[in-house]
Amino acid sequence: MHKKPDGSFVALITPMNADGSVDLAGFGSLLDFHRQNHTKAILIMGSTGEVSMLTPEERRMIITETAKMPRGDMLLYFGCTGSNTQGTIDLVRYAKNQGGDGAIIAAPSYICADNESIVEYVLEVCDAVDFPIGFYNNPPRVKTDLHWTDIQRISAHPNMVVLKESTTRVGQVAQVCRADLDISVMCCCSPNLGLVIPTMALGGHGTANMTGNIIPREMAIISKPWVSGEDAFACRSAWLRNLPMLHFAYAAVNPVSMKSLMAAVGLPAGPLRKPLRAADPSLLEDGIRIVRELELDRAYGYRLAR
Repeated sequence: MHKKPDGSFVALITPMNADGSVDLAGFGSLLDFHRQNHTKAILIMGSTGEVSMLTPEERRMIITETAKMPRGDMLLYFGCTGSNTQGTIDLVRYAKNQGGDGAIIAAPSYICADNESIVEYVLEVCDAVDFPIGFYNNPPRVKTDLHWTDIQRISAHPNMVVLKESTTRVGQVAQVCRADLDISVMCCCSPNLGLVIPTMALGGHGTANMTGNIIPREMAIISKPWVSGEDAFACRSAWLRNLPMLHFAYAAVNPVSMKSLMAAVGLPAGPLRKPLRAADPSLLEDGIRIVRELELDRAYGYRLAR
């Protein structure tokens, strides 16, 4: 039986060198940073990792090299969505063979496939490779939006271990949790979607988040499954305190805000890949102000210009 992720599942940025190449040393530093700060699982090459702008050769190189890096007890997942079913299967198989712990897939972008086609796609991928697989229901990016009954169908497959939900429908999350499916139920950390507190309250297993790139310890508290009232109150307190940072993280298209702020505070990040551009200076100043107000410079040793 495959291990299911829980807690804070951080969608990592792809650090880059000044010339735009992939910064493998930066990946190693970031994995160590998250291992020390209570992140339970990492997703490399999700949408936060600018995956659509990486070449096929870069994607395989990143899998090969990061799978070798120390990660302690953290699970290491890779974004393996291809442009079609066979391309996805090939990447999932590659991630398994190189030593990854799992793969996340979404509906292939741009084709706007109907739900039945995507259900068949997911099941075909799960049939092809005996490997832990998660599905990212992400209609803002790919248009396809699986209904909870579709989720129920794909979750019956033994290789399907996690759902990341990015709709705005709390009712969908409720139906998934009520069905008591044999998967980890997680959600996007965007405060505008409004899913985090309802998901955790309904019995969700954590968040598949990108704000953990900058506040990993805080996202670990927010993402801890509730087994007591103490967990619930700690989640609420951390959510409300860090709400300004969560809103900042989604103030520009992912990962512009997050990657720009990480570079500004001294974390391995580097430039965004064109045509994405660094955050507007006024937006970045908002992020730096929030870092100061939340005293993240003291908590993490972030470097701030005085």
